Amino acid sequence: MLMHPELMMNLADERRRELIAEADRERLLAAAQTARRARRGRKSEAVRGQPTGNLASCESSVAVPVR
Repeated sequence: MLMHPELMMNLADERRRELIAEADRERLLAAAQTARRARRGRKSEAVRGQPTGNLASCESSVAVPVR
């Protein structure tokens, strides 16, 4: 099917704009996730390698000798 050059140029421009918008959305989501992780990390810090959280660990913590 033969198309007009203007139509092909419009389709190419529209696709390029869609790709740019998608990349912007992905970049924005990645920045939001990074910020969320940073905020979570600041709330409570790990103490001597113990995980932070509300629940106590099921296993007892034992000091491991250094190799």
